[in-house]
Formats: sequence, C-alpha cells, structure tokens
Amino acid sequence: MFKQRMLSRLVWSGAAVLGALTFATPILAGECPADKIKPNAQQMVDFKPVGVTDVTLGTIDLGKQPAHIERRELRFRKLTIAPGGIVPWHSHDDRPALIFVQQGQIVEYASNCVDPIMHKAGDIRPEVYGTSHWWKNLGEETVILYVGDVRKDPNDHHM
Repeated sequence: MFKQRMLSRLVWSGAAVLGALTFATPILAGECPADKIKPNAQQMVDFKPVGVTDVTLGTIDLGKQPAHIERRELRFRKLTIAPGGIVPWHSHDDRPALIFVQQGQIVEYASNCVDPIMHKAGDIRPEVYGTSHWWKNLGEETVILYVGDVRKDPNDHHM
C-alpha cells in the first residue's frame, strides 16, 4: 500500500511538472528580450583583444564546392577566453556566423540590445547582418566557444 501511494505521488508530481513546462512561455537562452531590442542601444567600444586565443580548426573554399559561392570560405574556429578576457567589437554585416558556447558563461554587448546578454554552456548564438557586438568573460572559468562563419576576406582576422 505504501509503495502504491508513493508511486501515485511520483506520477502526479511528474505530471504537474510536465504540465507547467508545457504551458510555460519558452525563454530562448542567450537572446535579447523583445522589449529590450533597440537600434544603436550599445555604442562601439575600442577594446583590444584580452586573454583570447583564436585557433582556426579548418576552412573550406566555397567557390570550389557545388554551391559555387565565389570569394567566400567556410571557417571553423575555437576561441578560448580567459577570465576577464575580451573579444573586441566587430560586425557580422558581411560575415554570418554561428557560435556554440561549449564551456563557461560569457556576456555579449550587442549594438541592438539595451541590456547585456548572458550566454552559457550549450547556447548557440546566430550572428547575422545587423549584428555588431563585443563579448567579455566576467566569470572565473575559462570560456570555450566554437565558431562557424562564412568570411569573404581571408585577411579579415576579426573575431
């Protein structure tokens, strides 16, 4: 009888949690809340890179692929940002990217968001036309980001 009551409580507790999750408004991790989006919310800053290691893991010349996207390369990189490290201001108007936060937490200061945006391990951040920003590791743990981007100029070494 005791086991049956415990099982019943567990089932109902699980159902309650599932119901709450089902009807809760989803919050997308690492995004600017809709009511905080504003053009030129953050101004450009002239910080230099601090505590950042940027290693290109591989590239593909997209002009030599069936898609024939001339003068573009697909690049995959690993960025390691030490505590207190800064990824300086840069734009993605001509360099779309996807960033995956593999380890740690990092704050993004985006040109179109009033408030800083927190990114944590497991988040993916699309960076597209209209995105200008800089990032800072405010934590005590090293942050590791994996970045896939499409760049036009192989001499463009912006992060």
